[in-house]
Amino acid sequence: MRNLFSTVTKKVVIGYLVVLIFSLLAVGFALSRMHQQSLDTEQLVNVEFRTFELVRDLQQNLLAQENIEKQLLILRDPALSELRLNRNNEFIRYALEINRPPLPENVEPLIEYIDNYRQADNKLSEALFWEDWSHAQEISTEIMIPLRVQLLNYLADFRQQQQQNINTGLAQLSQHTGQAFQMTVLITLIGILLSAPVSLTVILSIHRSIKELKKATQRISAGRFDHQPELYGSDEFAQLASDFTQMGEKLSELEQLHLDANPLTLLPGNLAIDREIEMRIGRRENFSHLYIDLDNFKAYSDRYGYKAGSDVLAKVGTILKQVVGEHGSSLDLVGHIGGDDYVVISSLDSGEFLAQKIIEGFTELVPSFYSDEDQQAGSFVGEDRYGVKRTFPLMTISIAVIPSDHYEYPSRLAISQDCARVKEYLKIQEGSNYMLERRK
Repeated sequence: MRNLFSTVTKKVVIGYLVVLIFSLLAVGFALSRMHQQSLDTEQLVNVEFRTFELVRDLQQNLLAQENIEKQLLILRDPALSELRLNRNNEFIRYALEINRPPLPENVEPLIEYIDNYRQADNKLSEALFWEDWSHAQEISTEIMIPLRVQLLNYLADFRQQQQQNINTGLAQLSQHTGQAFQMTVLITLIGILLSAPVSLTVILSIHRSIKELKKATQRISAGRFDHQPELYGSDEFAQLASDFTQMGEKLSELEQLHLDANPLTLLPGNLAIDREIEMRIGRRENFSHLYIDLDNFKAYSDRYGYKAGSDVLAKVGTILKQVVGEHGSSLDLVGHIGGDDYVVISSLDSGEFLAQKIIEGFTELVPSFYSDEDQQAGSFVGEDRYGVKRTFPLMTISIAVIPSDHYEYPSRLAISQDCARVKEYLKIQEGSNYMLERRK
C-alpha cells in the first residue's frame, strides 16, 4: 500500500511538474512575446515616427535656408542675416535631436552628411560676418548648394526608407501577434491535455488579451483607428494596449486633418486652422492672423462660369503658398476656409509684409482671368445678387491683418470678429487693400 501511495504520489508530483512546466512555458512565451511587441511598438513610436518627423523638419529647414541665403546674397539685408541665423540654430537643434539615442538604423551616413553641411555653413557664416560678399557667393555656389542638394536627396531617400520601416514594423507587429497567439494556444493546450486545471485561468487570460490585440491590429490596418483593446492592469498587455490606443489616436488625427483639407486647393481647412490658433494661444506665442477675401468674386463666377471661378480659387491658393514659401516661415500655415476666403497664420513681424506680397502677386495675375474686352474696360456689366444690373470692377483682394498681441487675452472668437469687421471696411474701398489692426 505504501508503495502504491508512493507511486501515486510520484505520478501526481510528476503530473503537477509537467503541468507546471507547460504552464510556465505558456506564460513565459506569452510574456516574452508581449514584451517584445511592446518594445517593437516603442521602437516605432519613439524612433521611427520621431525620426520620420525630424527628417521632414530638416527638409523644410534646408529649403527655408536656401531661400534666405539667396535673398541675403542679393539684397545684403542685415535682417535676413538674423533670419538666417535663426534657421541655422533650428537646423542644429534638429541635427542634435536626430543624434540623440535611441538612434534608427543606418543613421551614421546622415549624421556625416549633416556634419559636412554644418562645416561648410560655418565657412559661409564667417564670410557673411566679415561681409565678404564675393567670397560668400563663391562658397554658396561651389560648396553650399551642392552639399544642400546632396543632403536633400539623401533626406528624401532616408525619409522614404523610414516610411517603409514603419509600414514593415506595423505588418510585422500584426504577424507576430498572430504567431504568438497560435504558439501560446498550442503550448497551453498541451498543458490542458495533461490535466492542468491550474493553468486554465492563465490560458483564458492570455487568449482574451491576444485576441483583443489582434483585433486592434486588424482594425488599425483596416483604417479604423477608434478601437481600444479591452485590457486591464498595468502589465505588458496594458502597455501594449496603451501604445495601440495612442497610435490609433495619432493616425485618426492625421486622417481628420487630411479629410479636413479643401478638395480644390488641398489647403488645410477649418479644423487645422482652429488647432493652429489654439496651439499658438496655448503657448502664449504672438502671431499674425491674415484673413483674405476676394472682392467681386461672385460677379466674376456669374459671368465666366463655375469652372473659371474654381480656377481662380485654385490659383489664389497657389499664390498664397508661393508667397508664404518665399517670404514666410516653414512654421506658417496657409488655410482655405471655403469659397473665396483664406487664412494665413504667420509670425508677428511678417504679417504685414506677407499681405503686401500677396496683393502684388494677385494684382499681377488678375488680368489673366478676364477677356481682352473686360481688361481694357476695367469692368463689366452684370446682375448683382438682387437681380439689378450694375457695373462691376475687376476682382480685387482684401486682407485683414490681426496681430494677436493687441489682445490682453486672445481668442479665436475675438480674432474672427475683428477679421469680419476689418474685412467689411476694406470691401468698400477701391482696389486691393490690406489693413493692419493696431488698436488695443
